[in-house]
Amino acid sequence: MAKRVVTFGEIMMRLNPEGYLRLVQAERYEVSFAGGEANVAVSLANYGLDAAFVSKVPTHEIGDCVVRELRRNGVDTSFLLRGGPRLGVYFVEKGASQRASKVIYDRAGSSIALAKADEYDWNKIFEGADWFHWTGITPALSDDCAEACLAACRAAKERGITISCDLNYRKKLWSCEKAGEVMGRLMPYVDVCIANEEDAKDVFGIASMGTDIEGGKLNRDGYVDVARQICERFGCKKVAITLRGSLSANDNDWAGMLFDGKNAYFSKTYHIHIVDRVGGGDSFGGGLIYSLISDYDNQKAIDFAVAASCLKHSIEHDFNLVSVGEVETLANGNGSGRVQR
Repeated sequence: MAKRVVTFGEIMMRLNPEGYLRLVQAERYEVSFAGGEANVAVSLANYGLDAAFVSKVPTHEIGDCVVRELRRNGVDTSFLLRGGPRLGVYFVEKGASQRASKVIYDRAGSSIALAKADEYDWNKIFEGADWFHWTGITPALSDDCAEACLAACRAAKERGITISCDLNYRKKLWSCEKAGEVMGRLMPYVDVCIANEEDAKDVFGIASMGTDIEGGKLNRDGYVDVARQICERFGCKKVAITLRGSLSANDNDWAGMLFDGKNAYFSKTYHIHIVDRVGGGDSFGGGLIYSLISDYDNQKAIDFAVAASCLKHSIEHDFNLVSVGEVETLANGNGSGRVQR
């Protein structure tokens, strides 16, 4: 029987102009649906796991579209609550060369943000679950969402379910101070913490010394120290950090590190030409969860996670629509991009 992973968070409608058009130029928009935890659930379903997504969406036709899209990608929607006024929307303007990408959110008053913490029956939701994943976006949506996260973490911990969290700090949702306070209450429940090069600093004031993200300079020893401090402060068993060197909006260096409390394991560095970077961090989280729940050793786990997210950068929209075989082919060294016959 496939391992079961439950994810909890907001899913939104994504609208983006065609190609590299700016928002002010757009006459038509591409429509898709995505959100951090939903993206992870889709990745895991693609990898053959039993993935369930918990959230709340409206009862009207847009909510129906969300359910259809998740089911189409193999995600269990049994615990997707229906009700509330609206689905959040975000607009993506793809960057090019030295022009950065932009994301504009219109999510205030969404169904999940207005949901009460006691609407979720975590006893039923966690039946048969092996893993629970959430991100720092969910508790930032409202005080009730933060309480729901806390209740979920307590329920999962009581059942011996592994808990992972992607810090995913969003300054447009809450301040560094509020994030640090709320996440500080949630993090002691977390077994596996996922972060990027900025999250730990923004949320907990833990910085990697000697790193210049925009200049593409990354200090490996500094990231090991960041991971060690997170483990020591919150008792996490593992910390994974994505390492992005931004050369331009189109070209990045991409790697990752996994720290197990004693030793650090680094992936190779991929030089990626970006088709769509939105969802890149979520695809890393999905790859990491799959590899760890499948009992990969630490080196193989970080190699798989980084290869998965590398491939996501070549795919339009947020979902990482790749198979385990495709990820393993890249992780094992075949990154030529030659036609597979």
